[in-house]
Parts: sequence; structure tokens; C-alpha cells
Amino acid sequence: MSSIYGKNLKISLFGQSHSPGIGVTVEGLPPGFAVDFEELNDFMSRRRPGGSPFATPRREADHPEFLSGLVGNVICGAPLTAVIRNTNTRSGDYEAFRDLPRPGHADFTAQLKFGGAQDTAGGGHFSGRLTAPLCLAGGIVKQVLRQKGIFVAAHIASVGEIEDDLWDPCREIERIENREFPVLNPAQGEKMQRLILDMREQGDSVGGTVECMISGVPGGVGDPIFDGIESRVAQIVFGIPAVKGLEFGSGFAGSRLRGSQNNDPYTVVDGNVRTETNRAGGILGGITTGMPVVFRAAFKPTPSIARPQKSVRLSVLREDILEIQGRHDPCVVVRAVPCVEAAAAIAIYDALLDVR
Repeated sequence: MSSIYGKNLKISLFGQSHSPGIGVTVEGLPPGFAVDFEELNDFMSRRRPGGSPFATPRREADHPEFLSGLVGNVICGAPLTAVIRNTNTRSGDYEAFRDLPRPGHADFTAQLKFGGAQDTAGGGHFSGRLTAPLCLAGGIVKQVLRQKGIFVAAHIASVGEIEDDLWDPCREIERIENREFPVLNPAQGEKMQRLILDMREQGDSVGGTVECMISGVPGGVGDPIFDGIESRVAQIVFGIPAVKGLEFGSGFAGSRLRGSQNNDPYTVVDGNVRTETNRAGGILGGITTGMPVVFRAAFKPTPSIARPQKSVRLSVLREDILEIQGRHDPCVVVRAVPCVEAAAAIAIYDALLDVR
């Protein structure tokens, strides 16, 4: 099923954007682990809508109701299931898109696939709203990983053509979880914020990239060919709506280098084999090297914009002009940062469970 991810850690998402609720079932969490609910709420609040001028004004509390899998705050070994109630919905904003699909959205492909049976309200189960339960699961997994000395963090690497500094891929992660606008260079962050607000004023949107680093991952995790770390990360990260590209280490820039420039020379540090650089992004042959795992995800501009757009009225196959109402992010990248962290944490923990 397309809403299920994982080999050892099974994540199953359910619900639609405007259904009574959305949620997740997780199997494979370690029994006896105590969940820090305050920390989990702080993590989920970074994705929550309505919290800043850079996000949709739709307001949702996103407080999970745990139906199973916990005794108090302790993982009990049963599948963990949690639901998040949808409360601030305006489904009438979306009914027209069944016949007049929004450019850049899945309205048209959903019609081709489901023949009119799909839920169009809020984008149904194609909506970014489904990243809330993803963050719920990933937020718990981040806590599990931290107990093992593995840390996951991400930041906005770019908005439009404005770029943040990039992490030194050979060093420990700089913690930026508590920053309202998660960038390494505050001056560049201010430029990004001005651009996002300008896009909102113009009724337009802008895309960007998120850089994620996972430090503390031991070497030897993963497999070659189809079960490599890149493949596992890619499968779940591409499940985040609006992701259109992914690169590891030097990525596409590395394709313009020579081997003598792109190879990472080996060295010995404190009795361990390490590399002097980390253009491989901590992965070779699908297997971790012991260096930090580094990747970047590219997000397209939000398709829902206030400007008139050309579409086709499907019932009569006639070109028409679509003007979108409703509440939408002028840039999804800001709220996508914790989603990328959640996805990365789940992928890495799933792979670690291969090594028992």
C-alpha cells in the first residue's frame, strides 16, 4: 500500500486533509522507551499551520490522541496508533477543483486514477496535512535515535535564489531546532523572509531546498543496490508533498568535478578510519561510512497561488481560467524542515534495525 513505509519500522499514515482526523500507526518502536511528550509537542509545533506569517493561516492544534501502544508515556510493544483531529477546515474552497483542476496539483491525476471517487477537500490524502502524523512518528524516532547518540537536524538551505550557509559535512550538527526561522546565517534568513512575504503580497509563491544532516550513524549500515541508505531515504522523503529533487553529499555539483576533486581521502582519527572531506555524504555503495549522512531536498513553489491560471473544465473539455481562493503557504520550505527531519529519522532507524 502506498501509505505504508518501512522494512523493520512500519509506518502507516491514514486520513485526508479535511476528514475528521488524520493519524499514524507505527510498529517496531522499542518497548520500554519513555516518550517525552513536551519535546514531541515542540517538534510538531515547528510544522503546525497558522503559527507564522510565512505559513497558511489555517489553524490546527495538532494535539495527538494516542489510541494504543503506550502505557502512560512508555512504549508497551503493541502497535502505536495516534489520531490528530482536523478542526479548522473549509471544504467549500475545494469543490470546484474536481472539474477545474489546479495546475501543479494532483487534482487532475487523482481524477485519472480514482475517477471522481477521490476526496478533493484540502487535497484529500495528497495534502501536506498528512505530514503532521509523519512528524508525530518521526518526532518519537528522533528521541529514540538521540538515546543511541544519533542526531538529526535540518535547515533551510535556500529560498528561491537566496542561499543559506551549508553545514560543514565533516563536523557535528549545529543545533538550530529552537530558531523560529531555521537557518544558519540569520542575515540570509532575513532576506528569505522578505522574499516569502513579497510572494504572498503578489499572490505568488516560491520554492527552495532543505539540507539535512544525521550525525553519529555508525559505519556499515545499509545495503548495496536497491536497499541502500540513499534508496531508503529517497522513498520516504519523496513521500513529502512538493519534493521534486534529492541529492546526497556533493550531489549534482559533484557531477561537474573530477575524480581527484570529488573523492574523499581516507585518514585515521582517534584510531578510527575517517575521510578528510565528505563529498560522499556519508554513504558509499548504499552503506554508511561513519561520517555524517548529508542530503538536500528540493521543494517546488506552492501550486496554489492567488493569480489567475489557465486550466481545463473536464466535464466539457473546455479551457477556462481558474482563480484559487483559500489558505495556502507562500513557501512550503519553512514548515517542511521538521518533515524532512522526521523522514530522515525514520529511514535511518529502519536501516539500523537490520543490524541487531
